[in-house]
Amino acid sequence: MMALVYFERQSKTVSANAGNNLRLLAKKNGVQIYHGIDKLLNCRGNGLCGTCMVEVFPAKPEFVSPPTAMEEKKLKNYNNPNLRLACQVKVHGPMRVKTYPVELYASSTTSAPPVTL
Repeated sequence: MMALVYFERQSKTVSANAGNNLRLLAKKNGVQIYHGIDKLLNCRGNGLCGTCMVEVFPAKPEFVSPPTAMEEKKLKNYNNPNLRLACQVKVHGPMRVKTYPVELYASSTTSAPPVTL
């Protein structure tokens, strides 16, 4: 089954096969999910660093894999059920993805006010 994945910040829609990994799908299609130094310093898709945090909005809940234990641990301090680690997400249907929610990432790493793009 083919599914369309819309990357909101990039205004880009790509096709995915059921079970595709969201991080690899983004990389394959030139969609940047890392920002700043995280482009170089990340765990390469092992769910350890949290730098591939995205917001996922599936058309239906079953169109995205359930959160892994690693995701639940990394994202437990955020009050947003749509936050996921792209490296842990399996695509099973159409969805909209908001890459690098900078306002959330910044608020977790500094006491400076959040920046929105």
